[in-house]
Amino acid sequence: MEPSLDAAMSVIKKYAGNSFPKVGMILGSGLAPLADQIVNPITIPYQALGLSTGTVMGHASLLVFGTIKDVPVVCLKGRLHLYEGASYESIRTLVRIVKHLGAHSLLVTCAAGSLRKDVGPGEVMLINDHINFQPGNPLVGPNDESMGPRFVNLEDAYDPGLRKTFATVASRMNMPVQEGVYLSTLGPCFETPAEIRAFKTMGADLVGMSVVPEVIVARHCGLRVVGVAAITNLAVGMSEEKVTHEGTLQYADIAARKLVKIIPEFIHEAKAELCA
Repeated sequence: MEPSLDAAMSVIKKYAGNSFPKVGMILGSGLAPLADQIVNPITIPYQALGLSTGTVMGHASLLVFGTIKDVPVVCLKGRLHLYEGASYESIRTLVRIVKHLGAHSLLVTCAAGSLRKDVGPGEVMLINDHINFQPGNPLVGPNDESMGPRFVNLEDAYDPGLRKTFATVASRMNMPVQEGVYLSTLGPCFETPAEIRAFKTMGADLVGMSVVPEVIVARHCGLRVVGVAAITNLAVGMSEEKVTHEGTLQYADIAARKLVKIIPEFIHEAKAELCA
C-alpha cells in the first residue's frame, strides 16, 4: 500500500510546524555531512512518516528542516533504494513531500562511479542527462493529475540554468566541475567490466544505483532539478583498484568536503532561480 502523503504531512506539521522550504535536497552515500550545514535543524525519521527506513551505511533516513544561507530547505538525509526492497510508492511520497511543503527546486546528490579517466575518485560531476536502467518507471499506473501530467517531458530534466550557476560558483571557488550523463542500474551488484564497456558505448559518463526515479517524480510534479555526483571510483575494468562500498564512502567523503563548500554558496547565488 502506498504511504499516505496526507498522513506524512500531518506528522511533519506536528513536529516542524508551518515550515515552508523553498529547496529540497537528497543526500547520497557518504554525503550526510552536507546536512550539517543546515541552521536550526528539525529532524523527523522516515519511519515516523510511515515510510521505509534505509538499510545502507551512510543513509540515515531522516527528514531535516532548517536554513542554508537564510534559504529555507528540507533535506532527505539518506535515500531509499529499490535494491533494498523499497517501493516506488515510498520514493514517490518522499519527493512529493518536498513539493507539498512548498519547495520549487530539488538538489539531488549521489555517489557514482566514473566512466571517464579524466574525472577520478574524489571529483565532482554535474549530471546533465540520464539513461534509465532501473526496472520500470515510478509513474507507471494511474496518473495523479493533481501532481502532474500523464506524459512528462524529460528533455531538460536537469535544469540548464541551475547547472550553469552551479558550475560558475564551483569555478569561482577553484573547484571546477565537469558535466556528464548518469546511467542508473538496479544494483546492489557493482557492474561487470562488459557492462561498463557497453555503457560507455551508449554515452554514459558515470554510473550509480539511484537518482533517476527521484528525478522523474520531481519533474512530474514540477520541481526544477539540479543533480551532482560525488565520484567514488573509476568503474570496474578501468583501474586496478577493486570497487567496494567502503571505498565508495571514503572517496565520497573527499568529494563531500568540496560539496560542503560549494552547495551553500550555490544556494545563496541561485536563490532567485531555486525559489521561483
